[in-house]
Parts: sequence; structure tokens; C-alpha cells
Amino acid sequence: MSPKVAVIYYSATGTVYQLAKAVAEGAEKAGAEVRVRRVAELAPDAAIDSNPAWREHVEATRHVEVATLDDLAWADAYAFGTPTRYGNVAAQLKQFLDSTGGLWQQGALADKPATGFTSAGNAHGGNESTLLALYNTLHHWGSIIVSPGYTDPVVFAAGGNPYGTSHPGGAGAPGEEPLEAARYQGERLAKFAARLRG
Repeated sequence: MSPKVAVIYYSATGTVYQLAKAVAEGAEKAGAEVRVRRVAELAPDAAIDSNPAWREHVEATRHVEVATLDDLAWADAYAFGTPTRYGNVAAQLKQFLDSTGGLWQQGALADKPATGFTSAGNAHGGNESTLLALYNTLHHWGSIIVSPGYTDPVVFAAGGNPYGTSHPGGAGAPGEEPLEAARYQGERLAKFAARLRG
């Protein structure tokens, strides 16, 4: 039976969304059944409207289902995506993660492989610390962290972040190198999930 992978993300202007789709493609390539879900937007309309790219992305992704705790219970593995907020996880994703206490108490999140990906405005805008902060939650869940490490040349080509795929959003939309790294990360996650299920 194919492993089930939940790709759950928050994206304001679309960079993390592009990475999420690539992670999902990689997991599907490895034979996984994949759900791509966005977390609920918490920002007020005034904030969203202050940035045309933010408003455009919100409107363009209304078709993506909003993540629920059922998606976590369903999945055998998790990939979480977030923009960097002062070197930390965006409030929207963090709020979703903070709502998982019931599943955590049941042990429903333990022993599942998980990974993360991110985007800051620039190359040194907190990408690595954001992923490390995200992984704190996954350690508490008892997840098995599946980072890309330096296990494939595509990681180096995409900037060499061993903790997870990252892209400086200020440089524009992700090109082929970070998208290929994200596909590799999704494929690696799905392969680990399949091994653990076996």
C-alpha cells in the first residue's frame, strides 16, 4: 500500500506554495498518495490588501483545501512549509501546529517521518533557523526528521541548505534548482515513509 504524505504549508505571496507543489510532485514520483493543504490565513484584509502580491496569491489559491487535524491523522508522513518570520515559523502555520495537542496526546503523530521547507526574503534571512524552529515541534511529536542533508547534488545546486529546501523570495519565484531540490526532498520523505510502513 502506498504511503500517504500530507504537504501542509503557509504562503503569503506564493514562493512557499511553489515549493509545496514541488515537494508533492516528488512524493508522488516515489509512489505516495499526497494531500496538499494550506493553513488558514490569520492576517486581516487590511494587511493582505497592503501588498498586491499577497492579495493576488490569496485569491489564486482559494481552490487549495484548508488543512485540518484529519489530514495529520490520515498521513504517514508530513512535509511542512513556511515563510520565515524573524527566523521563525510564520504565525499561520504555528497556530495550526499548536492545535495538535489532542492528536499528540493520543500518540497519533509519533514515529512518522517529517520534513520542512521555507523561504526568507534573502539568502541569510533566517531560512536555517526557521527550519530548526519548526523541527522543535516535530521532536516533541516524536517524529523522525527526514532532512535532505547533503545526500544529492541537487541540494548543493539549490543553495546547500541541509535542513530543508529554501529559496530567497526576494530573488523572485523559485527557478528549476530549488524546485528540483524540493522534489527530491518530497521523494526522499515518501521513500522513508514507505520503508517505515514496510
